[in-house]
Amino acid sequence: MFLKLFSRAKPPNDLEMIQQYRETGDLAVVGALFERYTEMVYLICLKYLKNEDESKDATMHIFELLITALHKHEITNFKSWLHVLAKNHCLMYLRAQKTRGTDSIDEKLLPIIEKTTYAELSQETEQEQQVQLLAKALEELGPEQRVCVDLFYLQKKSYKEVADLTGYEIGQVKSHIQNGKRNLKIYMTKNYEQD
Repeated sequence: MFLKLFSRAKPPNDLEMIQQYRETGDLAVVGALFERYTEMVYLICLKYLKNEDESKDATMHIFELLITALHKHEITNFKSWLHVLAKNHCLMYLRAQKTRGTDSIDEKLLPIIEKTTYAELSQETEQEQQVQLLAKALEELGPEQRVCVDLFYLQKKSYKEVADLTGYEIGQVKSHIQNGKRNLKIYMTKNYEQD
């Protein structure tokens, strides 16, 4: 019996994993930590967003936020902290959605892209095509740009709030947003011309 109790190493607790991530920067540690609570986060998102696809997207956004947030925040109970983070993320998303008066996350990004001229297309077809391209373009951004663009444009955060949430300096936030905006425009223009 004594051997059974001590024959297996106890897996690290949440706070030990956070400390390990802070010391090593190993994203696999964040992934393993988040994996413990992925279902919880998804169910919180589903409770508020009431849409499976949007809840899956939100779950991934929350994971991306952890990459920088774990460096910045003092956390004593990761599960509770993550629960609050997920809830707040969903509430901010819903608030932004209500403000914009739209059900599509992709349509919220349209104002950040300068208008691309499609002379022969009707306005409705043009907007639909832009939304589809924009969704693909967003997926192509690196995680830093995607997170900053999401927080700034979709969630209506200020530069300072984005910096607080991500742990980036304000100059880095502005740079990620500017570069993300430029990369979205390049992707949309390039891929429209290829169609």
